[in-house]
Amino acid sequence: MIKYDEDKELFEKVAEIIQVLKMKHVDKERISVIRSRGSSSRNILARCHALPRIMQHSLKTGPFYTIELVSENFDRLSEEDQIKTLIHELLHIPKAFGGGFRHHDFVSRKTVDKFHEAYKLAKREPGQISLNNSFLNKIFS
Repeated sequence: MIKYDEDKELFEKVAEIIQVLKMKHVDKERISVIRSRGSSSRNILARCHALPRIMQHSLKTGPFYTIELVSENFDRLSEEDQIKTLIHELLHIPKAFGGGFRHHDFVSRKTVDKFHEAYKLAKREPGQISLNNSFLNKIFS
């Protein structure tokens, strides 16, 4: 049986990534980070789940996203690969933040690597990243 627990520490890491990469379209108040345990999945590190529009309508609520981290696989990663995985899951959230997803035609290793490099640069030299810059501007347009 799979068990789910909120992970406040990794939520804070996700909130930091959102802030550092200036992902202004991502409402961190409408995101949760959940750690799952007991999965037999061997290749899944994490998943991004969205509350579908029909459920938003039925529940009379807005969009909500959950990042699920599969502990058996995610915990084995280096800190750098964990950050890349979190960036990967955040990139699934579209600019509209409406309950949809960006798929793997967009969320690729190349895109994740570029965001990870931007993240590392911004951590070393705050203020050096801007959505007015070429690549990131294209991504969020």
